[in-house]
Amino acid sequence: MIMMPKVELRLDQLAKALQELSPGELETLEILFNPALQAELTERWTKAKQEFQAGETLSREELLAE
Repeated sequence: MIMMPKVELRLDQLAKALQELSPGELETLEILFNPALQAELTERWTKAKQEFQAGETLSREELLAE
């Protein structure tokens, strides 16, 4: 886990900062606050890596074929 320095903010400052987050940043924040989601994503990544190494995934050509 990355340790960040402690910063004090007023609630209105925090609210403004949250409003300015991009969709990707909001998604990252959701993942950081949700241990179950973190575990699920880690499990999916591990499974996908194993499938890729075993040759069980589609090639780019197969994926884009009509």
